[in-house]
Amino acid sequence: MDARDIIKRPVITERSTDIMPEKKYTFEVDVRANKTQVKDAVQEIFGVKVEKVNIMNYKGKFKRMGKFGGYTNKRRKAIVKLTADSQEIEIFEA
Repeated sequence: MDARDIIKRPVITERSTDIMPEKKYTFEVDVRANKTQVKDAVQEIFGVKVEKVNIMNYKGKFKRMGKFGGYTNKRRKAIVKLTADSQEIEIFEA
């Protein structure tokens, strides 16, 4: 898998912006990606050093449209902690 296939998009919420001063950044990642792949992808795309990766899985929710029902897509979220000597990721600063 390519690095841009692993990292889908940044997650920008109130909680994710609160942990940015601790050099922790949140991304939505591919559901098949593991911690090592996420670490390598962030280092390749943004040119920073990653200290630690935490991953959370979210099940799809059941939704209805009239008489039809189905599940939303499952998701996977990764919180990436950068090393102390590494610079910040610019995409979150805007």
